[in-house]
Amino acid sequence: MKEYLLSEIPPNSFFTKTVYLDRAFVLAAPEMPFSEELTRSLEDWSFREVFSDGEPSEEYVLNLNRDNLSAEGEITDLSTQTDAEKIKQAEKFYASFEKFVEKLFFITITIRNELDFKSVAEQVKAVVDFVREDRRFLMRVPKKTDFPADKNYLVSHTVHSTIIAIIIGTYLKLPSHRLIELGIAAMLHEVGMLKLPAQVYMSTRSLNEQERIAILKHPILGFSMLKSFDFPLAINLAALEHHERENGSGYPRRLSSEKISLYSKIIAVACSYEALSTKRPHKEAKDGYTGMLELLKNEGKQYDDTVVRALVFSLSIYPIGLYVLLSSGKKGQVVDVNPENPRYPIVQIFGEFNPDGKNKTAQTSQDGLSIVRPLAREEIGS
Repeated sequence: MKEYLLSEIPPNSFFTKTVYLDRAFVLAAPEMPFSEELTRSLEDWSFREVFSDGEPSEEYVLNLNRDNLSAEGEITDLSTQTDAEKIKQAEKFYASFEKFVEKLFFITITIRNELDFKSVAEQVKAVVDFVREDRRFLMRVPKKTDFPADKNYLVSHTVHSTIIAIIIGTYLKLPSHRLIELGIAAMLHEVGMLKLPAQVYMSTRSLNEQERIAILKHPILGFSMLKSFDFPLAINLAALEHHERENGSGYPRRLSSEKISLYSKIIAVACSYEALSTKRPHKEAKDGYTGMLELLKNEGKQYDDTVVRALVFSLSIYPIGLYVLLSSGKKGQVVDVNPENPRYPIVQIFGEFNPDGKNKTAQTSQDGLSIVRPLAREEIGS
């Protein structure tokens, strides 16, 4: 990496690649200006130089080669790919993310009792980049609809919740460094579960009273674990507070509204939506539309209205990836949101193509083509 003297870096410039302090600690992502305030803070602590493989620039320029890394690290220009290729690319990335989380949870943490901030941050940054580039295809990756008795769905829950949390954070216009911090918090929000006996958090049977009490302690266990590894306080608090609710009905401290951190509020909504739309041993999954409506009702005012709104406008009331029956009698899939109105998303119509051979998409509306109802995956072939 190149060494840059703080005195020579133009104020509020954007580096084309990540900026590091002492070749390890991340100071600024490419989308984050290297501010005068940051320079002053570093100088106050007697730092005189920083390190980066990039160059400072007056304006932020999106680097497609950096943002479009495949699961294997190959550079891919997504703008030249077909929809099918983009979905396949998203599936590979999703699978690699799942593999990372599984190894992190069950080898690095559980067996080795290790947790490295930098490696987690690098993985989360890759997820943030992929979400920003094309969340539409990442949300169309088919979710597992069933789990064998010996399969732990904690990994799947973590991966999907993290992606949704980052999507919400992007809509709320969190700066890059805070998006990465939010993603780390979402990835590790359930880490306290790993301190419980495996037969408790992996159980497919009804838990007894003692086991239910143990489960309620996982936020405290997660907070303590992350604190012991010197993770930032904002991330530790997210692990502690993600089951708190706006109306004070949550746990472990029954906090309400303004006392709950923003990351915790976002993760609470992301986790709840993920849980509603995923099959569990003791409940069937709701389709994304039903799950979204349930969150919109916000019964008892459990969730922050701004965060719920961000989820709805990011994925639409008929969420991206949902199979639907259209008023034309055709079947299709929701592939993008309508920023003007989340009730009328953009759909891909199965069996219809544009003159160039690409799949036909259409904007739904109140008076034109509309969605009649969601479809189960099994109905698509019928």
